Amino acid sequence: MVSIGTVFLVDDDEGLRRATMRMLAASGFDVQCFASAEEYLLRLDDSATGCLLLDLRLPGKSGLELQRLLSERGSHRPIVFLTGHADVPTSVYAMKQGAIDFLEKPARAEELIAAVRRGIELDAGRRRQDADLHQLRERYESLTDREKEVLSALLAGARNKQAAFALGIAERTVKLHRARVLQKMKAESIPELVRMAERLGLSH
Repeated sequence: MVSIGTVFLVDDDEGLRRATMRMLAASGFDVQCFASAEEYLLRLDDSATGCLLLDLRLPGKSGLELQRLLSERGSHRPIVFLTGHADVPTSVYAMKQGAIDFLEKPARAEELIAAVRRGIELDAGRRRQDADLHQLRERYESLTDREKEVLSALLAGARNKQAAFALGIAERTVKLHRARVLQKMKAESIPELVRMAERLGLSH
């Protein structure tokens, strides 16, 4: 069976870990188990696409403390809380801090599978966006200083003649640089170039 993603299960109940791992593995997930937040942090590897299935009450650091630490470290793997000690204020707090779901033990198999599947899909989507943005930054950095100046003028709404006057170059030269910018950025039009610039956080 081809894996559909990895579930990182953190729970101090060994019996529950084994039962949950078997159930998730039978549904096509890879599962890595941890008995504490400290163990998860020690073995933390953000390279794998997945979802963190996290107990609320743990020996040592709690699930909420782990959530906070991961956020501080820039680890954005989606979190689903699974706990036998749920209350409304805690669940609301966890969701406000970025958890995608908060389930009570014993959670129904279909409910649990749906939650972790959604988490994995969110993580996969974020990783694709990060990769696309990285490529976009590389394209921008491939521009020469003059091409970046022409791009900046275009983003400010300047026409070719206005950009030429502002930069002290010929209009024909602006047109050549504009064509190279579109080619290097792999943009089909100026509006598409504007959208790319917005993603890169470039000021107009």
